[in-house]
Amino acid sequence: MRNYEIELENRKKFIRDKLAEAHAEGIVFGNSGGKDSALVGILCRAACENTVGIIMPCASSRNYGSDASDAMEIAELYGFANRTVDLTPVRDLHEAALAEVTELSDQALTNIAPRLRMTTLYAIAASENRLVAGTSNRSEIYMGYFTKWGDGASDFNPIADLTATEVVEFLDYLGAPAHIAHKVPSAGLFEGQTDEADMGISYENIDRFLLTGEASEENLAILERSHRRSEHKRKSISTYK
Repeated sequence: MRNYEIELENRKKFIRDKLAEAHAEGIVFGNSGGKDSALVGILCRAACENTVGIIMPCASSRNYGSDASDAMEIAELYGFANRTVDLTPVRDLHEAALAEVTELSDQALTNIAPRLRMTTLYAIAASENRLVAGTSNRSEIYMGYFTKWGDGASDFNPIADLTATEVVEFLDYLGAPAHIAHKVPSAGLFEGQTDEADMGISYENIDRFLLTGEASEENLAILERSHRRSEHKRKSISTYK
């Protein structure tokens, strides 16, 4: 297990350095009510008083219920500001406009919400001289379980090296509520959605592979396939030279 006392101090310095480099006055991040966003919010607030979380419900009912409640609880407990931007009407208008020019696939529809959320965060950041903090962990990044130019976009990410298991350990060290630190991972993109069901593998098995290299033959096939298919998400934009 990592020494989270040292990890906390190192990450606070990392965040402050990024703010200084950019001459930014604060931080904004998507406060989804999940464990990753909770840890990012706690770390950013520890490093920078001018940290604001944005709750962005978009179509899914849990966005308005338990997720929003957990997001507000974390903000109150750790002392960062919170705002809410309801993106459901925007998504509906966007979907209707797109339907006039193309037949949207299920994947395209799913990706609209994360990209609208990132558009929202960058609009706030640009208006208030803030940096956008990313909330994807190492396990998600390896599997490609994020939306390109959506939740995969940010100015900096203070938890990108932490597996999902380590995120939970860090939250436990910080004293975060157990019902948030140990909640079933879900992007809340649609009713009943969970990360592990989408990926076909548990975070426990992903993290075991990342930390020890151990995996069953079945899980190794899933890991290699997902990593290979999502490689384009982790690469810089191809440019003509």
